[in-house]
Amino acid sequence: MPRKGVREDWRCKLTADDLFERAERLINTMRTIYDSVAAVPDDEVNYDSVLKVLTDAECECNTKRYILDQVQYFSPEQSLRDASTKADEKLRAFDVEISMRQDIFKKLVILEKQKEELKPEPKRYLEKLIKNGKRNGLHLSEEAQKTITILKNKINSLCILFMKNLSDETTTLELSHEELIGLSDDYFNNLTKLENGNYCVTLKYPDYFPIMEKCRCPETRKRMFIAFNSRCREENGPILHEVVELRHKLANLLGYPKHTEYATELLMAKSGDNVNKFLTDLWHKLEPLWESERKLMLEFKEKGSIPFDGKLNPHDLKFYATKVEKIKYSVDHTKLKEYFPLSTVTKGLCNIYQDLLGLKFTKIKIPEVWHHEVKMFCVEDKETGELMGYFFLDLFPRTGKYTHACVLPNQPGCLLADGTRQIAVATMLTNFTKSQKDKPSLLDHGEVVTYFHEFGHLMHCICAQPDLVEFAGTAVESDFLEAPSQMLENWCWEVEPLKMMSTHYATNEEIPEELLQALIKSNIANAGYRNLRQVVLATFDFKIHSKPEKEFKGESKVGEIDKNIWEMASSETMGGGEESEETFMGCSFQHLCGDYDARYYSYLVFEVYCMDMFYTRFKNGKVLDKDTGKDYRNKILKPDSDQR
Repeated sequence: MPRKGVREDWRCKLTADDLFERAERLINTMRTIYDSVAAVPDDEVNYDSVLKVLTDAECECNTKRYILDQVQYFSPEQSLRDASTKADEKLRAFDVEISMRQDIFKKLVILEKQKEELKPEPKRYLEKLIKNGKRNGLHLSEEAQKTITILKNKINSLCILFMKNLSDETTTLELSHEELIGLSDDYFNNLTKLENGNYCVTLKYPDYFPIMEKCRCPETRKRMFIAFNSRCREENGPILHEVVELRHKLANLLGYPKHTEYATELLMAKSGDNVNKFLTDLWHKLEPLWESERKLMLEFKEKGSIPFDGKLNPHDLKFYATKVEKIKYSVDHTKLKEYFPLSTVTKGLCNIYQDLLGLKFTKIKIPEVWHHEVKMFCVEDKETGELMGYFFLDLFPRTGKYTHACVLPNQPGCLLADGTRQIAVATMLTNFTKSQKDKPSLLDHGEVVTYFHEFGHLMHCICAQPDLVEFAGTAVESDFLEAPSQMLENWCWEVEPLKMMSTHYATNEEIPEELLQALIKSNIANAGYRNLRQVVLATFDFKIHSKPEKEFKGESKVGEIDKNIWEMASSETMGGGEESEETFMGCSFQHLCGDYDARYYSYLVFEVYCMDMFYTRFKNGKVLDKDTGKDYRNKILKPDSDQR
């Protein structure tokens, strides 16, 4: 049975048929509710007869829907993942159907004209529905609306397939011990050893990144780089090209010259021109810093044991960036990793978040989960004892699981139809290295930062207290979405929080002071490279979504223009350091098909907001200040309907 307050059984003991049947039943129920709203006589349209019915229905729908379209990202069962993917496609098609209902739109317009006094959240939601109705083309002809529906459904189907291809990707490389020179014994212990003595290496994060950072054999790094950045190239190249083309057609049909203008209209950036200017200005500001870093990396390469070719190849960047940290900042990440066993990091991280936000976490001893490695926690308000929600931690890679790191809302925290509050439930998915026979799972500092960041999203889901499901959890403007979590990354560079999250896995000793201080100073290491890397990704995203219409026509090879744009963005911004003829990273760039289209720039904008929050309120001795943490929870993560 589900846990108290959790309305679905997240052991996910469904069959494919169960999943399909539930999806169909949910769609039929929702369609009936929407039909009833459309049938409301015009002179009886008011908040209770229209908007409240819709918001109550959406709350119920999302609560029942998430288990149907999310298990594709983490279920151990291939059949269930496949069924969830198909259910997701069916549910998204229904979303499109509802978004194109002109009869519902007319009721909303009537309600808006009545000037009925609404509370802040319903008022804002009504405004959004009206704006989105126009952005969906409900003011256009019936023929145009049919075309819009077709385009939206096709885009959704292609995006789902793009993501599924990446989840199902299982490429491995066979490498010898000599080809992996520079890797630690711990790394080898986590690999599958073949009968011939070689090792089977996957493209999952725990296998890939250590090679790129530490392997002294450049040919191995090159092979890994090409394989990693060619993932799903044949399958996803044509999909990406078609998705971008369809988005362009949809934008044109709705009266926008480019998809970038459509995507940014309601965001804080307001226009594609503003995004382009932001990226260009930032690129030029970072260029001198990157040049000095590049020069230093080349110096290290020239002093190395391999013949010097006078350039930084794409597969060199992470390797020499790691050397910069080790030599210039005296950070030995191999040694540092010993002080971040996963259990210690988890305990310290939970204590920090509990103390800062005034919460209490309790680990569930016998959890209702989909895999034996998944942990479940209950969250209560420390002061009142009020049940706030639950979260799941699914931290290790496995076949078919989402390959990046993210947080999924499993149950929205909002008011139900009867006015009672539904608690929030959310899941964190990561791909950390598993424990070994003689060693626990050890995190490098970058993984600690990722853990802290994603946990911030969990807390946003749990702490938000909206009335309406439409504003539950992380449902904020997408160019503010990451700011709260990115702000919390700063804790991973401060002495007191770092000490709380670390201890040597074997001796229980604290991180030596000199290593701790070296780590903190290294926060500025490779800042030009790290930020320009983000500029490359954001520039590519922006350029493919704003390319001229003529570039969609007459291509000799599907996706050729897209790859050229990737190479151009990389070459212009980083002097070619992030491109290779054999690769096309765009085919595994999940954000392009995961709601960040023409909006990846926002990760860089978030930095401004998060640093402003951190330095004005938390820096200078207040990173663990409970009063400041309470303000952060109430004014940023919560906020209630009166603050919206």
